[in-house]
Amino acid sequence: MTSPLPEPSPEAPTPAPLSQPEPTPGTTGAAPISSPEPTVGTIGVASVSLPEPTLGTIGAASVSSPEPTPGTTRTAPDRVVRSAPTPLTGTTPRLRFGYGTNGLADLRLEDALSLLADLGYDGLGLTLDHMHLDPLAPDLGARTRRLAQRLDELGLTVTVETGARYVLDPRRKHGPSLLDPDPDDRARRADLLVRAVQVAADLGAHAVHCFSGVTPAGTDPDLAWKRLAQALAPVLEAATTAGVPLAVEPEPGHLLATLADFHHLRTALGDPPALGLTLDIGHCQCLEPQSPADCVRAAGPWLRHVQIEDMRRGVHEHLPFGDGDIDFPPVLAALAETGYQGLTVVELPRHSHAGPHFAELSLPFLRQAVALSQGSTP
Repeated sequence: MTSPLPEPSPEAPTPAPLSQPEPTPGTTGAAPISSPEPTVGTIGVASVSLPEPTLGTIGAASVSSPEPTPGTTRTAPDRVVRSAPTPLTGTTPRLRFGYGTNGLADLRLEDALSLLADLGYDGLGLTLDHMHLDPLAPDLGARTRRLAQRLDELGLTVTVETGARYVLDPRRKHGPSLLDPDPDDRARRADLLVRAVQVAADLGAHAVHCFSGVTPAGTDPDLAWKRLAQALAPVLEAATTAGVPLAVEPEPGHLLATLADFHHLRTALGDPPALGLTLDIGHCQCLEPQSPADCVRAAGPWLRHVQIEDMRRGVHEHLPFGDGDIDFPPVLAALAETGYQGLTVVELPRHSHAGPHFAELSLPFLRQAVALSQGSTP
């Protein structure tokens, strides 16, 4: 066992750990922490037009688990990798690791790229945001081409992520969504995703990540699923044309929250080839009925992007490795067995105040977990 590196001092005092009630078997765990709905702002007009769909038969009731109050860094007593599964046999692809720029939000993009290359990462999850390749600022095409050249120089690959909190609306986190009552608002989100697809094509990215959004209060679940399917239609068309998969992420508290919800959408859309899955390993620990390793195996045929961090059962809080409950060697063994070729991206968006520190810690942890998963001594 190696001694953990010291934790940097956070910008604010660390509160008491969140409570972790034991989930009832067969349920998604602890009761969610409620968050009030902020005031909605208005920005711009989208080029995509989405009329209000009629109430159809798409969908079932969504899982309700609103986003909890943001937590802060907690120090793990032993930041070590846990058990090793049975060694793999045969030839499996090498897992490729990246780090999310939403966890390096205090760095200039060029500095973040240089940091990740120096640390030995294979790539990055690039969140399109005002500080990192602003998707709404002028000259997006020219800026994207310059970034593509820099990525090539550094030998980094990329996934394009679209989870910026306030890139479209400065008053509403992740607003507007693909589920908003106003069709113009839904169109603005769809337009952002179409832009992201073009950026991904220009960067040679292996996927574009997205999520459904939270079902608006008072919205019938069937109508919400109908809106989601309709809003994604122009995005999937763009993804098909560009040859870039659209990888939808099940997100706790959203309409599409679980792997079962992903398959519901996939079936409703007619299983389009451009539609894939973003699997967040922490989310599997948080609310899926299966273990994270079993989730990976079940998701294998549809995997287009993977996010990874530690997490506790029933608590949607992204944690540094060693601070949660996940046993990573079996998870990474399962991921290798699927033949997944894309990036596995560390996602710690609430740790940007110490982003370089956690980027430095995370890659050795993952490499140690891979070695243990293969029966090797780290």
